[in-house]
Amino acid sequence: MFPHWPQISVISVIDILLVAVLLYHFLNLIRGTRAVPVLVGVGGLALAFYIAHIVELRTVDWVVGTILPYAIFALIVVFQNEIRHALARLGRNLTFRRTSKEIAEAYDDIVLAANLFSQSQTGALMVIEREIGLRTYIESGVPLDATLSYDLLATIFRPSAPLHDGAVIIQKERIAAAACFLPLSMNPVLSTQLGTRHRAGIGITEETDAIAVIVSEETGGISLAAAGNIEREISAEYLRERLSELLRRYVPPSALPTPINPSGAYAQNSGATEYERSSETHYPGAQ
Repeated sequence: MFPHWPQISVISVIDILLVAVLLYHFLNLIRGTRAVPVLVGVGGLALAFYIAHIVELRTVDWVVGTILPYAIFALIVVFQNEIRHALARLGRNLTFRRTSKEIAEAYDDIVLAANLFSQSQTGALMVIEREIGLRTYIESGVPLDATLSYDLLATIFRPSAPLHDGAVIIQKERIAAAACFLPLSMNPVLSTQLGTRHRAGIGITEETDAIAVIVSEETGGISLAAAGNIEREISAEYLRERLSELLRRYVPPSALPTPINPSGAYAQNSGATEYERSSETHYPGAQ
């Protein structure tokens, strides 16, 4: 009775799946951005106009029909950043797909950079985005959208560099922005020895599922914050292991450079000093 029914069903399923995939990627793209309230407002207006059409408010219906063609261009202007990022991401996926080894090497650059900062007692705060988007915090800093590398991290956090204050946010093996402002943790249980840089690193992990790698400029101690908890005075090797666990990808071991200044290496049991607390309160990478 219905000779074309199987073919129509397969085409309909494919059609629905394609629309679902497009919607998923669109929502994933705007998640955590300022475009979300704009989209909610547009949806509210569309619902109001639909109700006006149902109840036959002819004047409102005429106005909507007149301005609707121009509204499409207005939406393109409003969402121009999201559209540009989506097209750029699509182009990177089609033209250059990174291997798992290259991704692991990119994250190993964080370990090497943290080891460098520890040896030279350079303050640093590196935040790795996971499932929850950090676009709001990325917009508070200086956009870079550069390939993650050891050399770039070392350049950004050089004390004389204009972007060394604040946090670097790493998004999908790329440095999205530098000099970003992060929320401070208000947890009263935290040690009073923790300065503003450490509280900013903990604060971002309390509000999102991000990972924060913090290096103290006073002791050179490396800390790792995740889920509102912090592990202090850890080694570069242990940092590599923890990143492998938290990111669920293998980070191969690599030879760490020897200390550039023996006096710059931190003592395992030195702890935070009163000077660290007073100095890190001047760190502007928090709000």
